Amino acid sequence: MDHFLYRDGALFAEDVAISEIAAAVGTPFYVYSTATLLRHFKAFDDALDGMDHLVCYAMKANSNQAVLKTLAQAGAGMDVVSAGEYLRAKAAGVPGDKIVFSGVGKTVSEIRLALEGGIRQFNVESEPEMEVLDAVARSMGKVAPITIRVNPDVDAKTHAKIATGKSENKFGIPIARAREVYRMAAAMPGLEVVGIDVHIGSQLTDLTPFELAYQKVAELTEQLRADGHTIRRLDLGGGLGIPYERSNAAPPLPTDYGAMVQKTLGHLGCEIEIEPGRLIAGNAGLMVSEVIYVKSGEGRDFLIIDGAMNDLIRPAMYEAHHDIIPVVEAEAGAEQQPYDIVGPVCESGDTFAKQRMMPKLAAGDLVAFRSAGAYGAVMASEYNSRALIPEVLVHGDQFAVIRRRPTFDEMINRDTIPEWL
Repeated sequence: MDHFLYRDGALFAEDVAISEIAAAVGTPFYVYSTATLLRHFKAFDDALDGMDHLVCYAMKANSNQAVLKTLAQAGAGMDVVSAGEYLRAKAAGVPGDKIVFSGVGKTVSEIRLALEGGIRQFNVESEPEMEVLDAVARSMGKVAPITIRVNPDVDAKTHAKIATGKSENKFGIPIARAREVYRMAAAMPGLEVVGIDVHIGSQLTDLTPFELAYQKVAELTEQLRADGHTIRRLDLGGGLGIPYERSNAAPPLPTDYGAMVQKTLGHLGCEIEIEPGRLIAGNAGLMVSEVIYVKSGEGRDFLIIDGAMNDLIRPAMYEAHHDIIPVVEAEAGAEQQPYDIVGPVCESGDTFAKQRMMPKLAAGDLVAFRSAGAYGAVMASEYNSRALIPEVLVHGDQFAVIRRRPTFDEMINRDTIPEWL
């Protein structure tokens, strides 16, 4: 459920009309619902009730400071994958002991930054990283808390570009080598082993791959404890999918996921960490765009809108589906027709949908892309020298611009011309 609903034929975000925001900030823009963000965070938090746990929002999904602060005030920790994300989390008021640092390519400067500022744990991805982390921690007179990410070789049955738990993926160490690598870690004085980390992919719509992976983690936990390691924390990653197509069957609920975690891992007495991103932010956001032209082509009509692939790259990058709806609700029984919905970027890939059935639209009409709160604004670029679009946060009957659209002068003046020109 989200808080983007029609009222008297007009689309609202909570208690604010989308058309009112469009008039104030111009199109295209992103808009997020505070109520939806909090509802989805609470759904995960409640799903793990009865287990010692921490929900660490995977901020790569949407790292706007206002979104982070909203979730932090609700009790969320943060999962970060770069120095920039770490500093964003700290700026939003998240204490170091609620920040988990993931990612395969942590640099010495990033490790040093997190050790200086405080960190809950590093999720270590490789033996070379473990050796560097040990050396940096010892040079600073510190001990770095770590989990080691194991790759369980489980097919998440998701898009190839967001699968992370198969043997050919770059993430983690093979689970078959885990005991050997944990033995190496235990011998390093700059490291403290606190648990195990696993993450098999994103946008999973079936609990079976999770369960298979967690069963392997449960077995590994028992083995590592028998080897003398203190395994008190299990980081289970994120990945639970959201319903991008409202007509399709809904993915499993967080309550179903929580029950499965309890069944497979509850007997171990470990603290559970999960790192949802998409499920918290995805359906909490829309991208709103205006129709520039309706173009009749050979055998098809095109809706040319002012939003483009640089604003929302998921369809071009992942062949991703987003439901697209008019901001003014079509009358019941209104005739629909197929459109190719495209942006103005000079790429054939700047196509959001092909032959999508929509009510008849005209230049000046507004459309909204559902489920655009995750991996939308954070993946945007200024390709074709198009300005990054505004982000807006709604709270009840209020809205605020939480990232403004830069001017063209600001964009151009970021470039520096060498003195010889």
